[in-house]
Amino acid sequence: QVQLVESGGGLVQAGDSLRLSCAVSGRTLYAMGWFRQAPGKEREFVAAIDVSGSNTYYADSVKGRFTISKNNLKNTVYLQMNSLKPEDTAVYCCAARRPLTMGVAPTEYSYWGQGTQVTVSS
Repeated sequence: QVQLVESGGGLVQAGDSLRLSCAVSGRTLYAMGWFRQAPGKEREFVAAIDVSGSNTYYADSVKGRFTISKNNLKNTVYLQMNSLKPEDTAVYCCAARRPLTMGVAPTEYSYWGQGTQVTVSS
């Protein structure tokens, strides 16, 4: 199957940047997504990328600030987060989808990482 391990979260000030990484194990390639969940809120879609890395899609709340990318040779997916806001505070999880095309709903993904905490202070 596949294992996902996120890293790169931390505590930053509003306006700062962070880059999250998701190391993916396994021989099979997947389309990937990033989701986040804040306390008391439902898990929400952040960004997705297809298996080729050629196509991406973003939630309106992060479009223009976040960039998802992948390096298939390294089996790693990234989420570059710029101009961070306090409302971006959440646990960020990467997810793998068996079809090669993008998905935006949590139910469309089969495998999940443990999550990494991102906290943005005002």
